[in-house]
Amino acid sequence: MIILDTSAVTALAAGHRALVRLADNAAASPFRHLSVPALCLLSAEVESQGAGTFALALPAVEIEPLDSAAAVTVAAMVRDGIGAQDISHALYCALPTGSRGTMHMILTDQEHHYPPGTITVHIDDPRLLG
Repeated sequence: MIILDTSAVTALAAGHRALVRLADNAAASPFRHLSVPALCLLSAEVESQGAGTFALALPAVEIEPLDSAAAVTVAAMVRDGIGAQDISHALYCALPTGSRGTMHMILTDQEHHYPPGTITVHIDDPRLLG
């Protein structure tokens, strides 16, 4: 799974070429999808009016909810200085779980906001153009 953080959602809504292509490819694939943590969706909409609505309209985008367990864990991450609420929610969504043994990749233009060991790919990475 590929996670789009706030910066990636904002860039996608602004027409970022590689991200638009990625979203189109994901929509055409039965296996790949793009995930947007709810707090990243909220932050993108606050930063750029319409960015959240744009992301919601894409068929390949799934929103990762902030359920009660996620809310408590994300709050602890923020309190412990891991990052802002949206960054911490993206990291929470990327972490391995009992049903998923590996970490997911986060697409971002703010790799420096994530702690060491987080799998991040910059939105301008040439590999995204395929």
